[in-house]
Amino acid sequence: MVRNIGINVKVPTKECTDRNCPFHGKLRVRGRMFEGKVIGSKPAKTAIVEWRYFRYLKKFERYEGRKTRVYAHNPSCINAKEGDRVRIMECRPLSKIKKFVIIEKIG
Repeated sequence: MVRNIGINVKVPTKECTDRNCPFHGKLRVRGRMFEGKVIGSKPAKTAIVEWRYFRYLKKFERYEGRKTRVYAHNPSCINAKEGDRVRIMECRPLSKIKKFVIIEKIG
């Protein structure tokens, strides 16, 4: 049984028994949503997601490139690998550093 998480995303076709999966478990998603690229997936059920953005520097009248990296829970039904574009969403703290969960693979 697949749960409706309240966001218009593609539902994963695979089943999983992960209790921290927003679709097949009890985890609720809330707050901010980001899109990024998975740059690491070695830790168990965890992915490191990075996205780049530009910030304007008024003094120099130029933009500087910045990046943000966060650790996100990687449910087994989604199973994102390195190089995948993903959409992540905020959830309750799952560990000391994991406060996001992957909700969809993009393209």
